[in-house]
Amino acid sequence: MSAVLATETTTEPDVVEPKPEPEAEVTKTDRKEKWFAAINKASKFLDVFALSWVTPLLMMAAGDGVKRNLGLLWQRLGIPIVAILVFLVAWAQLAPQVKTSLGAIPGPVEVWEQYGVLHQDHLQEQAKADAFYQRQEQRNAALIAAGRPDDVSDVGYTGKKTYYQQIWTSLQTVFFGFFLATIIAAPLGIIMGMSPSMNAAFNPLIQIFKPVSPLAWLPIVTMVVSATVATDSGWSKSFLTSAITVTLCSLWPTLINTALGVATVDKDLVNVGKVLKLTPYTKVTKLVLPSALPLIFTGMRLSLGVGWMVLIAAEMLAQNPGLGKFVWDEFQNGSSQSLAKIIVAVLTIGIIGFLLDRVMVALQTMFTFSSTR
Repeated sequence: MSAVLATETTTEPDVVEPKPEPEAEVTKTDRKEKWFAAINKASKFLDVFALSWVTPLLMMAAGDGVKRNLGLLWQRLGIPIVAILVFLVAWAQLAPQVKTSLGAIPGPVEVWEQYGVLHQDHLQEQAKADAFYQRQEQRNAALIAAGRPDDVSDVGYTGKKTYYQQIWTSLQTVFFGFFLATIIAAPLGIIMGMSPSMNAAFNPLIQIFKPVSPLAWLPIVTMVVSATVATDSGWSKSFLTSAITVTLCSLWPTLINTALGVATVDKDLVNVGKVLKLTPYTKVTKLVLPSALPLIFTGMRLSLGVGWMVLIAAEMLAQNPGLGKFVWDEFQNGSSQSLAKIIVAVLTIGIIGFLLDRVMVALQTMFTFSSTR
């Protein structure tokens, strides 16, 4: 009996080995980590397009902590929305107290109503244009059927420009002027950055012409365009006047930033180019531009913003059928709805300016290693 008891007491207990983690849980953890990595990578592009508030939503959907992400969501989306609502309430309360020659400043509701009027005007004008082209096609088909193909003609619709068409005209003008400014400023900035002598030669001229107002350039540009561009050339003189004025006022940020970016390229890279005896073209494309691109894009971003501001004043005076002319026409109209329509244009100009800036930031992010946001 005692032997049995001794045997029972000296028996070692079985060692309990840890259970292996189920394969399903490992797969789930790996999948979650992959989701987090993908979201972090996408957040860089979301930030560029002012959509940083989407990142917390994606993180919560992927299983990240709710409390921390709700705080980020409030900071990135909630606070801006509250600020906008406060602005709208203050606008609605204070606007009627400010009197002008056209009546009180319209509030948000009146401005929104006038945007609806402009939208309906666009739809009606589009319907008229569609009906015009349909009648033209029917007439041409009848002429061909009657054996008179020589009488067939295609005439463009000449109705009034709608608000959306004026926005499109302004965008075409600013991009044309910005393109001209870039192809002038970028090469010249590279030359100035690579040559201290050229920088010393051009710097006084830049400092003189950079502060000149578009209102001073506009009469000169108008006279030059009127004297050099024929009426039947296919180019609108008012369009060219506005675009060239934009060019003259917006090329300076790109020029200055390009010269600065090229001049501050790492000297070690420059010495490597000398040791390898690179051609000037190879030196610029392989060494200088990649290093200077962040500052070049910063200059282009500033130039586009300046060009968009300059454009409105240029269109007012040149009577180019864009947003500037729309604002001037409404000011001259002097109706009770004119002030609300002008505010619609002001908000449109601001929103488009913001979107143009985001486009440039997106391009900068695509083509450079760093960007200023």
